[in-house]
Amino acid sequence: MKRVILTSLALLLAVGGSAMAQNECDDLYIKSMQANSPAERVQLLKDFLAKCSGKGSQYENFANAFLCTAQVQKPDHETIAYGEKALALGGLDEALKTQVLMQLAVVCNKPGQSSEKAKSYANQLIQAATAAKGKDPSNANWNTMIGVGHFIVGQTLEKSKDYKGAVEAYMTSYGILKDAKILSEMKKIANALYEAKNYAEAERIYRMNLQVNPKDQDSQSRIALCLYKSGKVNEALTMWKDSFAKNKSGEMAYNIGITLAKEAKTIPALTSEAIRFLLDAALLSPKYKDALGMAESLFFGSDKEWNSRVKLMQESKQLIDEWAKTINTKFGEKSEDDLTSDERREYRILKTNIDKEQKILDDLQAKQKAGIDGFNKIMAEEKQKLTRR
Repeated sequence: MKRVILTSLALLLAVGGSAMAQNECDDLYIKSMQANSPAERVQLLKDFLAKCSGKGSQYENFANAFLCTAQVQKPDHETIAYGEKALALGGLDEALKTQVLMQLAVVCNKPGQSSEKAKSYANQLIQAATAAKGKDPSNANWNTMIGVGHFIVGQTLEKSKDYKGAVEAYMTSYGILKDAKILSEMKKIANALYEAKNYAEAERIYRMNLQVNPKDQDSQSRIALCLYKSGKVNEALTMWKDSFAKNKSGEMAYNIGITLAKEAKTIPALTSEAIRFLLDAALLSPKYKDALGMAESLFFGSDKEWNSRVKLMQESKQLIDEWAKTINTKFGEKSEDDLTSDERREYRILKTNIDKEQKILDDLQAKQKAGIDGFNKIMAEEKQKLTRR
C-alpha cells in the first residue's frame, strides 16, 4: 500500500512539473507578443523558441509564423526556416497562414533562391486564399493574396522561359490587381521574343497589353514591327499610320518613312509619301536627323536627270574656267586694240565659247534650283502641318 501511494505521489509531482514548465512557456510567449517594438518582439520570440521548441507549446507554430512575417531585417534562410516550420506544425488561422505562404513565395523568388519552391508556395497561397475567399467573400485581402500568388508564379515561369505560362499567370494577376508593373513584365517577355525573332508570339503578347491598355502607343508600334518582320507590310503600315494620326512622334514617322522607302523601290508611286514621313521624322525629333538626308536622296533620286545635270554643270564650269584661264594667260595685260588679227580672232572665239557655256550652265542651275525649291516647298508644308497638330 505504501508503494502505491509513493508511486502516485511521484506521478502527481511529474505532471505538476510539466504543467509548470508549460505555463512558463506560455507566459514567455504572451510576454513577447506584448513587446513595445517589433525588434524586441522578435528577440523575445527567439528566446521563446530557444527554450520551448519541441516541448508541446501551443504557441510554437505562431511564434515561427510571426518570426517569418516580421518586417525586420533578417537573413533569407531564417525567414524560410521559420515559415516552413510554422507550416509543418500546422494549426495557423487562414490569415496568418496566407501571410506565411506569401512571405515564403516572395523570399524564395529572390536571386539565388529556389524558383521551384517559390512557385510551390505561390500556388499554395493561391489555393489557401481562394478557399478563404469562399468563406469570407467581402474581405478584399484574399483577392490581393491571389493576385500576388499569380504574379509570383508568372515570374518563376518567366525565369524558366515558359513564356506562355508566364503571360497567362501575369494576365490573371493583372485582372485582379490592375498593377501597371505586371504589364511591364509582360512587355519584357514580348521584347525577348521579338529579339529571338519569334514575331508571332511577341505580337500576341503586345496585343494582350494593348487590349488592357488601349493608350499604350509603344505596344501598338511594336505590333506593327512584328507584322512588318512577318512580311505583313500593309497591315504594319496601317497600324503605324493610325498610331501616328493619334500621336505624332518622330519614331513613328521614321518607321513609316523607311518602310515606304523600301517599298518604293518596287512601287515608285510611294516615293512622295515616303519623303513626307521622313521629313516629319526629322522635324519631330533630332534623333532622326538622318531622315532628312534620306528624304533628299529619295526626292532628288526620283529626278532621273538630276545626277546628269550635276555632271554637266561640273563639265561646263570646268570648260569656262579653262577658257578664262587661257584668256588671262594670253591676253590678260593687253587691250583688244593691242592684239593681232589672229589673236583677236582667238580671243573672240574663246569669249563666245564662254558666253555659250555660261548660258548652258545657267539653264542647268535654274533647273536644279527649281528642284531644290520643290523640296523646300514640301519641307515647309510638313512643318506647317505639324505645327497645327
